[in-house]
Amino acid sequence: MSYADITFLDKNPIKRWLQAKRLFSAMNLCRHLSREPEVICDFGAGNGELIKLLAIRYPNAKLICYEPTPSLLEEAKNNLSDIAKVEFYQDISGVDLGCVDIVFCLEVFEHLPPDETNDALSKMYDLLKQEGVLIIGTPVEIGIPALYKGIFRMLRRYGEFDANIKNVWLSFIKRPPSKRPVAEIAPKFKFHFEHMGFDFRRLKKIINTRFLIRDVSTSPISWIGTWIMPEVYFVAEKNSNQKR
Repeated sequence: MSYADITFLDKNPIKRWLQAKRLFSAMNLCRHLSREPEVICDFGAGNGELIKLLAIRYPNAKLICYEPTPSLLEEAKNNLSDIAKVEFYQDISGVDLGCVDIVFCLEVFEHLPPDETNDALSKMYDLLKQEGVLIIGTPVEIGIPALYKGIFRMLRRYGEFDANIKNVWLSFIKRPPSKRPVAEIAPKFKFHFEHMGFDFRRLKKIINTRFLIRDVSTSPISWIGTWIMPEVYFVAEKNSNQKR
C-alpha cells in the first residue's frame, strides 16, 4: 500500500479532507518569512504532495524534496514528474548548508525515536539561512484528539498497539504509553510506525533547545487549539545563542 493510499487517498472522506487541509494550513504559515522564498525544503516529503502545492504558490522557488526512504522517494519522483525546479535527495548532506529559506517537516517527528529526532533538528538548523523559517507539523495524540482518533483506529484494527482501550485511555488522560514499538523503515533507520505514544509537548521542549518558536497553531482550524484539533504546528527560527 502506498503512502497516498493511507493518507490523501484513504477510503474515509473525513481523513482525506484532514490530510489535504493540513498541507494548506502549513503553507499559510509561510507568512512568517519576511521575503519571497528562493529555496524551500520539504524534510521527509513522503510522496511529495506538499511540493506539488508549493510549486503552484512559489513558481520561481527551487524546491528540495528530501525523503530518506527509497520507496517513498520513488513515489515522490513519480508524483512530481511534471514539475520543474525540484531536486530530489535521499541523503540531505548533498544540500548546501545555510541555503534554505523555509524548511517544512510535516508528519515526521511522531515517527522518530529520540536520537533520530535530535539528528533531524540538527540537520534542519544547518540547512536554514540565518533568518529562515522552520515549520513543523505533528499530530495531536493526547487528550480529546487521542480519544476520537483511538476510537477511529479501534473500529479499523481493534487490539493493536494504537487501537486498544488501555493505550487510548492513557493517551486521553495525557499519559501516553512510553514504550512504543520500534522498527526500521529503511536499513539503519529506526522508526515508530504508530502515532500512539507521541506527545507534542515533549517535542516542543526539544525544539526550544535549538530554535525560537515564534508561533503555534492548529489544523483544520488554526485558533481553536490542541485541546480538540488533530494537528499542531510550530513556526520557529534559528536561535544562535543556543546549542545546535
